[in-house]
Amino acid sequence: MSGTSRANGGPVITAWSAVSPYGIGRDAFSAGIRAGRPTAAVLTGEEFSGPDERAHLVPGFVIKDVLGRKGTRSMDRVTGLAVTAVRELLAEDGGTPESGDDVGLVLGTTTGSAQSMMDITRDTLVHEKPFYIDPSRIPNAIMNCPAGQCAIWYGLRGPNTTVAAGRSSGLLALNYARRLLASGRARTVLCGAAEEYSSARAWLEWHTRRPDEGDTVLGEGCAVLRLRPADAVAEGEGLAEVLAVESGVVGAAGAAHSLTAAVRRAMRRAGAEPDDVWAVSASRPAGVLGEQERAGLDVVFGQPHVRWLDHSGWTGDTAAATGALQLTTVLAVSEEDSQARGRVAVVTSLDRDGALACAVLRLL
Repeated sequence: MSGTSRANGGPVITAWSAVSPYGIGRDAFSAGIRAGRPTAAVLTGEEFSGPDERAHLVPGFVIKDVLGRKGTRSMDRVTGLAVTAVRELLAEDGGTPESGDDVGLVLGTTTGSAQSMMDITRDTLVHEKPFYIDPSRIPNAIMNCPAGQCAIWYGLRGPNTTVAAGRSSGLLALNYARRLLASGRARTVLCGAAEEYSSARAWLEWHTRRPDEGDTVLGEGCAVLRLRPADAVAEGEGLAEVLAVESGVVGAAGAAHSLTAAVRRAMRRAGAEPDDVWAVSASRPAGVLGEQERAGLDVVFGQPHVRWLDHSGWTGDTAAATGALQLTTVLAVSEEDSQARGRVAVVTSLDRDGALACAVLRLL
């Protein structure tokens, strides 16, 4: 099973922003990634009660302080991260953000907010009657709440989509955005992915973690890209062209073989050769799965001249936000590397549930 985008005048990434353990905004992320600065912090237990001793958190992220008090009383953390990231991206337009029927939004997630779902479930069990819960918090338990709130806050009346595919969500959101542009459903699409850190997520990860994943440190963040059709981008405006996106699932031959096949399909449809590749960004899941991802990529990109980009060791396991943060890492690093212009970057993702994806970009 696979989903394919064919590169033929593919959409162009014209802007991006991120909310990450490096801080809020594009500049903070770029500076942190280029410096390779680690971001893990010791948890005090005052805000988060769970099994983790450390986590990669967005520093000082208090929703009411970042977004104001109006409309944020019942907003959960993942929604706050997404709304903030979209705000930062729209601010790239100098205070005149795009809005309207032809501006769409595609946001990747794992489950939305695990904390919100568990809190509401708990309230139905411990309150005097099951329906004695705060109704304002009910929308938070729906996984498309962050995307919906972004559209409401900023007047994005075009297609609004949530894609749930774990670690591969960011790349699948990119492919969905490409399809919206190709079909004429939108003239501009904001796409990305978000993941929050919470006690609920920490416990879920702790109970489901495999023995080889024991040293995982969780992180959080949101990254958002702005895509436009190639014919709508002015000369010098674009950052990267999306040549191809390939998605699939791990087959009987194993993760390495399945990923190698997906990467080769993506490269073929992009019209690119391994010698064209400037950099490769792997999602690097913990344990054996990460080793299998690298083994699959080494089959295609074993050349010594390829640059390997990695943010996971610095920002932690950001789950659904991983693919989107990989894309912004590529864009941030390429800005300072003179060897990147006109060449190709490959971004791959591999999830322990079997989802995989590959995107091929040409840096402009």
